[in-house]
Amino acid sequence: MKLPVVAIIGQTNAGKSSLFNRLVRKSQAIVAREAGTTRDNVVGKVENQYILIDTAGLKEAEDEFESHIQDQIDDAVNSADMILIAMDSTKYPNHDDKLIAKKALKSGKPTMLLLNKADLGDALPETEFYSLGIKDPLRVSATTGVNLNELRGKILYELKQLGFNTNNKAEKEDDALKIALIGRPNVGKSSLFNSLAKKQQAIVANLSGTTRDINRTELKYKGQTIELLDTAGLRKPGKREVGIEKFSALRSLAAIEEADVCCLLIDSTEPHSKLDQSLAGEIVKAGKGIILVVTKTDLEHKETDEILDNLEYDFNFVPFAPVVMTSSLTGKNVTKIFELAQQIDKARHAELKTSDLNKLLMDAVASHPPAGLKNTHPKLRYMVQTDSCPPWFVVYGSNLSLLHWSYKRYLERRLREAYDFTGTPIFFSFRNRD
Repeated sequence: MKLPVVAIIGQTNAGKSSLFNRLVRKSQAIVAREAGTTRDNVVGKVENQYILIDTAGLKEAEDEFESHIQDQIDDAVNSADMILIAMDSTKYPNHDDKLIAKKALKSGKPTMLLLNKADLGDALPETEFYSLGIKDPLRVSATTGVNLNELRGKILYELKQLGFNTNNKAEKEDDALKIALIGRPNVGKSSLFNSLAKKQQAIVANLSGTTRDINRTELKYKGQTIELLDTAGLRKPGKREVGIEKFSALRSLAAIEEADVCCLLIDSTEPHSKLDQSLAGEIVKAGKGIILVVTKTDLEHKETDEILDNLEYDFNFVPFAPVVMTSSLTGKNVTKIFELAQQIDKARHAELKTSDLNKLLMDAVASHPPAGLKNTHPKLRYMVQTDSCPPWFVVYGSNLSLLHWSYKRYLERRLREAYDFTGTPIFFSFRNRD
């Protein structure tokens, strides 16, 4: 059943993102003291009862980029079933506040006026906001939680009056395949996101770093629910600005942790950087599936073989990562990303029989016994799988402290030759039997 949509609108720095996080009960939107920190619509699900949208602050568009933002806000208002107007209760309503209220009331949707920061001593009385024409304003505080339970109840009541069933709290575990788009700024993440989602949801402009929150959308592919996560581009740590860009970097790393499969986007028109390699390392360290996605191939004059050779050299530490050559402009190989992600997700969930693993281990040792000291050699006795997502294998034996790292690589290679772990990091532990 379709979930109702509730949009939070208001001027910049009114506390919309803080209210959003309180209602969703997780820090999903960027929150800072700087005004205008939300620039994409941020979407969250509130206990499977309704969809909540956090919008950028409404203001006059000063350039084309701001115009894109304002268009997104209009889309959110038009697609919403209910509108929440967040205002700073310590400031007198001005002309812009009246325009915002007029926009909401003109939509004909149920509208609530939230007077945020009600815990502050200089909060104004409710009568100062009656001129906006919205009845029964509610004083709230996203910081201390004042009246938030009352707000939750009022939202559910209004949605119920619209005919929505708001009693269906989520009981089952989310089984959506989560795919995160990771990469440097201006590498084409938002363009690929839009191409995959087949709709203009993320802001795309010829400026670096236009995405600063995690932008999300859900879609179906071959009967499976897929959630796409578009992240802010990461710069080198020394080049990150204090404040918002630092939060964006944390949000990108959080997206890696949340995702099942990460697409590391690499610009075909630029040489690979150490940051690209570092991101690949972060993805593997987190145990997530990885796909190397080469973008902007419609602009590239290099031969495909040359691009693949460079990737093989620079990313030789992730030889299991598949490569997809894409163009968001032409749609080249875009759906192949979904197919690979599903294949990788299946491999991440694979559980191998202990008997098959032990046969593989014995064959590997017979073909290439491990080296050791003059009179002492490591002995590998048996292997078991202890976990999946990512697959984790434990090898038991004796004198395993003498086992050279290259032999561990050898065992991984034999395992990958026997089973399809494309795009999937696998981990080993070695334990002495005693």
